[in-house]
Amino acid sequence: METTTALLTDHYELTMVDAALQAGTAHRRSVFELFARRLSGARRYGAVAGTGRLLEAIRDFRFGEPELEFLRRERIVSDQAIDWLADFNFSGNIWGYPEGEVFFPGSPLITVESSFAEGVLLETIALSILNEDSAVATAASRMVHAAGGKPLAEMGSRRTGERSAVAAARAAFIAGFSATSNLEAGRSYGIPTMGTAAHSFTLLHDSERQAFEAQVAALGVDTTLLVDTYDIDEGVRTAIEVAGTGLGAVRIDSGDLPIVVARVRRLLDELGATKTRITVTNDLDEYTVAALAASPVDSFGVGTSVVVGSGTPTMGMVYKLVAHEDGNGDWVSVAKKSADKISVGGRKSVRRAYNSRGIATAERILLGDGPGGEEEGAENDGREVLVPLVLDGAEQPGHTGAEGIAAARERHQLRVKELPPVAMSLTRGDPAIPTEYR
Repeated sequence: METTTALLTDHYELTMVDAALQAGTAHRRSVFELFARRLSGARRYGAVAGTGRLLEAIRDFRFGEPELEFLRRERIVSDQAIDWLADFNFSGNIWGYPEGEVFFPGSPLITVESSFAEGVLLETIALSILNEDSAVATAASRMVHAAGGKPLAEMGSRRTGERSAVAAARAAFIAGFSATSNLEAGRSYGIPTMGTAAHSFTLLHDSERQAFEAQVAALGVDTTLLVDTYDIDEGVRTAIEVAGTGLGAVRIDSGDLPIVVARVRRLLDELGATKTRITVTNDLDEYTVAALAASPVDSFGVGTSVVVGSGTPTMGMVYKLVAHEDGNGDWVSVAKKSADKISVGGRKSVRRAYNSRGIATAERILLGDGPGGEEEGAENDGREVLVPLVLDGAEQPGHTGAEGIAAARERHQLRVKELPPVAMSLTRGDPAIPTEYR
């Protein structure tokens, strides 16, 4: 069955196209930017995720006959607009922060240069993808740092929408998580999947021992046994009696974790299971992960917190027109002046400045010809951040599929290392580096 993303948008995007077509302004060259005015939740940095998914969504943004018939039947737009939408195929340019990059207030994560009609159609789909995916990636990035090198698995599918769960697993993996419980994320994106058994499996059997025996018989001694259905200490002893000292891991999903983990580690060592790992779950977030990082925990499983952005489920991004050609073909910068919603008009490029030790010191947004135009700024203004994503309607390689995810994951690891130490603080505060307009 053919899929389309064309109706994953807001009603007024199409009525704006309709009115602009009738006014003769729909085909004016325009520049739109997607950015966050501030970092939601007073985070110190943001992590870009969703760019690859957006490119895939643009690829599928087509109005077929079922979509056009719906628009006709509901009288949402005129026949003139219907005819234009029937032939829609994005033909403009898109530049942006590559996925896995870090960002700050005002960073133009996506710059769309096209006709007004083509650009405005992408507003809702771009915001819906990048707002959620970047919120998940930002939370996940903080958790990865808090874990101090210990692996984390994403297991929040049941705490969000079924399609959002797949996207969240992808975003968390880009930010450094090592696996997901979501099988569709494994199939669609090649993310390693993991999982063994829940409390219901233990409760199904006549005893905890029988449940462990059944699991080991099916999955082998390298499995992870959930030991806190009843008494944790007794569960650990039973697990080792059943699986032997070569048991892969035990999972703890309740209790005062720092105390319980230490006790379980001592007990496992006393029983000779010195190589049996301990994994913990139980409503973890970056703060509890940080508190447990120095304990004998070997890995973490994070559910609700990561898929809802750890209290920041959206990055508050907006999509604004910043420049367009006037009736004479001259470029005009435009900006919103509303209280607390001011935007900065004009075409822009971006450079990130660094000190002599390679630590980022500023995000420099340079007004001028914008990406792809005459280069703004001096060489010492730092590294260029924006990269081409779509040129003349052609998606550029390396940003989607397994290749794009692998590159984004590696990129994020490198970019986080370039941030000053304050960026890793879990307290609320100002962005780790300032945004400068030049």
